[in-house]
Amino acid sequence: MYDFSMPLWERYLMTIEEASSYFRIGENKLRRIANEYKEECVVMNGNRMLIKKKKLEHLIDKLEEI
Repeated sequence: MYDFSMPLWERYLMTIEEASSYFRIGENKLRRIANEYKEECVVMNGNRMLIKKKKLEHLIDKLEEI
């Protein structure tokens, strides 16, 4: 049974839609970032892309521009 009531800031993995809302980055832009840095911040669950929240936070800290 899944607990969907867990707040976004406590999650380890997020869907593209959740990460888009959390980071305030458009879904298309986030998909491009995720595809470019797939080895660092993405886990695939079947064909569903899940974002590692902390890894993406560290990646965004290093970027000059999104």
